[in-house]
Amino acid sequence: MSDVDLTKETNFPQNPNSGPSQTLKEQMADAGAEVKQRAGDALRASTDVARDKFREAADAAKDVASGTVDQIEDQARDKQRSGADFMARLAGNIREAARAFESDAPFAARGMTSAAEYVDDAADKVREGSLRDLVDGATDFAKRQPAAFLGISVLAGFAAVRFLRASGDRYSSSKQREPSSSSQRSNVS
Repeated sequence: MSDVDLTKETNFPQNPNSGPSQTLKEQMADAGAEVKQRAGDALRASTDVARDKFREAADAAKDVASGTVDQIEDQARDKQRSGADFMARLAGNIREAARAFESDAPFAARGMTSAAEYVDDAADKVREGSLRDLVDGATDFAKRQPAAFLGISVLAGFAAVRFLRASGDRYSSSKQREPSSSSQRSNVS
């Protein structure tokens, strides 16, 4: 086989400057350069494909994260609204209590009415989502109306204790109704 036959069978393009005088070493160097060029092209193409796939995956992850954040924000808004509604009902209850005290203790009734107004304002601020304003408002109210603030604190404490006792009673009564695991074992035997 001649050098010319070798280049025809391997499909290496012949250099127009190469003739029968080009050595096998030069042909191999040319073929190596071409293989190197093609490998570089293939590497760049696969790198581009990998980069595109990575971008697609990152975009999909961002979409999932954004959806999760939206769900958490929606749940927080729902809790915020229900908390504001509870506070508004509490303000209404404080107003009813103030009306009951109007004839016997008008000073206490005025303080309770003021407290109800504060709770209503706080409910609006909670509904609007301004926690900083709520804390600042509580501080200002405590400075302006210390007696009313103390009264609200006492009422809130009583409500919390009552709630905890009621929850504890329900928990302990449900425990008493359930047969214990040792008595179940003795009934099985």
